[in-house]
This record gives sequence, C-alpha cells and structure tokens, in this order.
Amino acid sequence: MSEAATGTRALDRATDLVATVVHADEPLSFADLQEGSGLAKSTTSRLLTALERSGLVERDDDGSYVAGRLFWLYAARHDPWEELVRLARPVMDLLGTETGETVHLSVTRGERVVQVAQVDSTYLLGTRDWTEIEVPAHCSALGKVLLAWGALELPAGDLDRPTPSTLPDREAVRRDGVRTRDRGWALTEDELEIGLTGIAVPVFGARGDVVAALGISGPTPRLAPRRDELGRRLLDQSAALSSLLRGPDRPTPASRSARTENEEVVA
Repeated sequence: MSEAATGTRALDRATDLVATVVHADEPLSFADLQEGSGLAKSTTSRLLTALERSGLVERDDDGSYVAGRLFWLYAARHDPWEELVRLARPVMDLLGTETGETVHLSVTRGERVVQVAQVDSTYLLGTRDWTEIEVPAHCSALGKVLLAWGALELPAGDLDRPTPSTLPDREAVRRDGVRTRDRGWALTEDELEIGLTGIAVPVFGARGDVVAALGISGPTPRLAPRRDELGRRLLDQSAALSSLLRGPDRPTPASRSARTENEEVVA
C-alpha cells in the first residue's frame, strides 16, 4: 500500500473516532471506542493520543473521552457567553472557595456591562444577585476593567454619581484606567454603594483582546485590607482562564523567524 493511501486510511480512522466522541450522548471509555471502531488497541491508543494533542478530544476526570477544546473554542465564537461561562465555572468556584466572597463574570453587550455568571458568597454578610442588575460601568470594578482595556466606551452625557466616592468625570475615569492597567486589576471602594468594594481583572480571548471581566465583591471592611492579595489571586485565575480560551500555543511568524535565526547561528 502506498504512503498516501496509508495516510488517508489513518486519517479516516482518526476522523471516525472524533465523530464517535462528538455524537455520543455521554463520555466514552477507551474500551468503548476500541470495540466500536474495531481497531487494534495499539492503533486506537496511538490515534487518540494524537487527537488529544491536537485538542480534538480530551479526557474527563474519569478518563473517558469527550470533545476537545477546539470544539469549545469554535462554539465560543458563535455562542460566546454560554461557552465562556462553562469554561469559567471551575475558576469561579475555586475563587469562591478560596475567598468566601461573591465571584462575578461580566461581558459587554453593546454599551452595557452584563453579568453572565455569579458564585455566591459563603459569608452571611455578602452581596446580592447581580445577574439581572445593570450598573454604570465606571462605578463597578468589572466595568472599569472593560473601560481600561478598551472593550467598552463611556456613554455620552454626564456620569452618574451614586456616592461621593464615585469617579466624578471622564478625566478621572481615564486616570483610573491608567492605574488599573499598570497594576493589572481594577478597584472600586464605596463607589457604587457605601460599604461595597469590588476587585476585577481582564480575561483575554484567542486574539489577545479582552472578552470578559472576572471579579469579586464584598463588604469594604472585609475586602479593603486584602485587596492586594485578592487582586493577585484574581490575576492568577484569569490567566488560567485566558489560557483555556486561547487554546494550544502555536508559534507566530515572528517566533518562527527568531527560531530559524537561532538555529542558523548555532549551525
């Protein structure tokens, strides 16, 4: 058999395995896939390993096979918020467990900041359900992130000032955005409501743009002494989520050129 025919046959077998996993109503074990395909165990193992590397399939906590992150990333482009929430949920749950505070995930929709997911505080004194509440972007840490990274513009007209601590004008919002980008996270203290503090960080998508804001909120007396620690914790978790959204690293043209130059120098 020619090399071309052998390669085509291997591709057909691999695509059959992917199709079987994607169409299944539940995760499939290795034995299920090997038996259903009629392939040798060694062949099935080799193909599944290659498919895992490419992101077409992956294994769940039980070791069974499900559709891989490439399918998630494709779906995210067409139904971004539902898929974003699914990917973000483990990160949000971990933050909620570690901090005990309310955890938020927000995106932009037109000129609005929309919260698409929340994990409730474990404290008796926590914050309310914000999923149906709209607040001015410059009054929330989530909105400040989206403003600072250019994912959102301030609406025309005068800015609302719910409290004396609210940023008073556009120039103040601009300066706050510079501080936010410099340290990596946004902060509101008593700016939406007296006694309420929020901290938030950007979440970056596959193209390097900000696609969401991840944050926590709670009573100012409880959060204010921990704001630096909480900011760093949020940055760590948003980096993990951003990595998921970007998918497997691929060399850019610049990195390939640099690698080629280095190889020539070594040679």
